[in-house]
Amino acid sequence: MHKDAPFSSPTPHTASAWGFMAACAAGVLWGTGALVVNLLVTQYGFRPEAISFWRFLLGALVLLAFFGRHIHWHRLRPVLGSVVLAGVAMAAYVLFWFLGIEQIGASIPTLIALCLPPVIVSVWTVARGQERADWQLLLVLAAALLGTVLLVTRHEPSSAQTATGSLKLGLMYSLASAFLYAGFSIISGRISIALGAGPATTCLTAVAAAAMGLFALYRPFIWPQELPPQAWFLYLGVVTAALALLAFSWGAARLKPSALTIATLLEPLTAVLLSALFLNQPMNAIQYLGGALLLISIAVLGRRSRPEPATI
Repeated sequence: MHKDAPFSSPTPHTASAWGFMAACAAGVLWGTGALVVNLLVTQYGFRPEAISFWRFLLGALVLLAFFGRHIHWHRLRPVLGSVVLAGVAMAAYVLFWFLGIEQIGASIPTLIALCLPPVIVSVWTVARGQERADWQLLLVLAAALLGTVLLVTRHEPSSAQTATGSLKLGLMYSLASAFLYAGFSIISGRISIALGAGPATTCLTAVAAAAMGLFALYRPFIWPQELPPQAWFLYLGVVTAALALLAFSWGAARLKPSALTIATLLEPLTAVLLSALFLNQPMNAIQYLGGALLLISIAVLGRRSRPEPATI
């Protein structure tokens, strides 16, 4: 057992249950970050790439403080290429999602970025023989995706007036984000098994910060001088990067990739609920139905999840 594992599980079934809870927790924590990002963009004028850079950098520093001494070169070297690719993918899928939103509004990119990865991952795991495509998996997947669509979809007048060129570009960004997140979800479990969740998350977040830092060559990133945005950046770095990514990596080592991606669909549900509470954006009946479908599918998935041998 890795030193950084937060729970001691006597059976594989217990480990799978804790892993599923960790993946759900990651989705909830990411959902809280959606409101913070919206605040930093609308009220303080920060650009998505700057927010992503500071988020990953602060998260990497926190993780290095806790897990840096557990990173050993002899364990890192065999998976170094995978770590670099996964870290770049982690940075890129967030950036492409933001760029898609910038082109065509939030609804379509969010739906593509959230709903397509579970499908991609499920097809991949079934094709690889890692999971059986029975009726229960298909039903859970369909219910989760339908619930997410009902929950997230909002009428946006601006999207209907989007130019054809911008629409194509926005769709390309959104599809790129979805495929990158799916690939990251598939490979992150193997990295976490090889290094341990803490060291794996630390390395991945550091690579993501370095990748986002390349944008500073085009436009320098400025650390805010006022206390409110500083506090929000710290929240994003500590909670939605360090803690959430650690939970994601810990779950990835103990779950099938399809269960991992579906569990993190709690992100949009959390964001919508918090928007209703704090941003005066009440949920309608369709969104309540979508949230109920999503919760039911995740509950069924939690009962379905079964452990499998951890292999690299």
